Amino acid sequence: MTDLHKLTFKIAALTAVASAALVGCGKKEEPAPAPAPAAAASAPAPKPEPLKIAFAYVGPVGDGGWTFAHDNARKALEKEFGDKITTSFVENVPESADAERVIRDMATQGNKLIFGTTFGYMEPMLKIAPDFKDVKFEHATGYKQADNMRTYDSRTYEGAYMAGIIAGKMTKSNTLGVVASIPIPEVIRNINSFTLGAQSVNPKVKTKVVWVNGWFDPPKETEAATSLMNGGADVLFQNTDSPAVLKAAEAKGKRAFGWDSDMTAYGPKAHLGSAIINWGPYYIKTTKEALDGSWKGGTGVWWGVKEGAIDLVSIAEDVPADIKTKVADVKKGLADGSFVIWKGPITDNKGKVQIAKDAAADDKFLGGLNFYVKGVEGKIPGGK
Repeated sequence: MTDLHKLTFKIAALTAVASAALVGCGKKEEPAPAPAPAAAASAPAPKPEPLKIAFAYVGPVGDGGWTFAHDNARKALEKEFGDKITTSFVENVPESADAERVIRDMATQGNKLIFGTTFGYMEPMLKIAPDFKDVKFEHATGYKQADNMRTYDSRTYEGAYMAGIIAGKMTKSNTLGVVASIPIPEVIRNINSFTLGAQSVNPKVKTKVVWVNGWFDPPKETEAATSLMNGGADVLFQNTDSPAVLKAAEAKGKRAFGWDSDMTAYGPKAHLGSAIINWGPYYIKTTKEALDGSWKGGTGVWWGVKEGAIDLVSIAEDVPADIKTKVADVKKGLADGSFVIWKGPITDNKGKVQIAKDAAADDKFLGGLNFYVKGVEGKIPGGK
């Protein structure tokens, strides 16, 4: 083998060895880095505590009228909001120092929304409100407010007027009777509106009134109703909270209306219709505001047929069709604003013109009403 051949062979051998070394000693491929661990899932936000809501009732929840209507609205709240709220109530809370004690205790117990459901709770709530700035106070039928207290009311006089239309047609004696509770503008307004409704179909009617000086007192209500019927009234109306007046009319073979709630069952033969209040829409609206932070104090609302708060229901079958149509027309007019109950000329029972022809009373006038319209007998207790 020549030296050239030896050199070529040696180069080839070295090349082969180097190649093998590269293959055997080559750098292994590193595994792909493990994926970064996912960020730990954030812990779920703690569930907010339910809003605690309390109601102070002037009567028993089973009164069949005023308090029964408020308690139905409380139940509607529970159905609407479920576990977002809890509700409680205290019934038979007098309009006295007891009201302050009960409502103050409600605030102390952690209730953040408190409804006082009668006129006589206004001053106690106004006194308590500054001591509990984080509590929202709602007062029914009053007119005084604070930064964390507002007022709400229903235009019950609209239901009274519609009932009056039926009473004016159904009376045979042309004498109507009203069992009245406490002589405040709300009640006087209802007596007058009932009479105006009756006069719209029967100008001959007159209205007698007996005051019982309380909201819920079935024995006194029965006694007053009996007195009115003995005095010639054959259709009775009331601004008290129990079905006693309707029951008394049933027993005497006369006619009457339910008030605040549908009272048909308490006197089916006597019952001409029930002027009801639905507090549910307002309570639901208020609770939504308390939950979402939009609630504001220092204001008031007055809701009626237009807002779904007032209605006349369960009209008796023997009420003539034309009267039912008139009630329906009035209801429609109240809803769309085309009908006004308190529009002149309206004269009081002493002959003084209180509202001029074609003029309409504003809410301020209605809120301070202190006279009987023409056709209502007697005078307001404590009045001139």
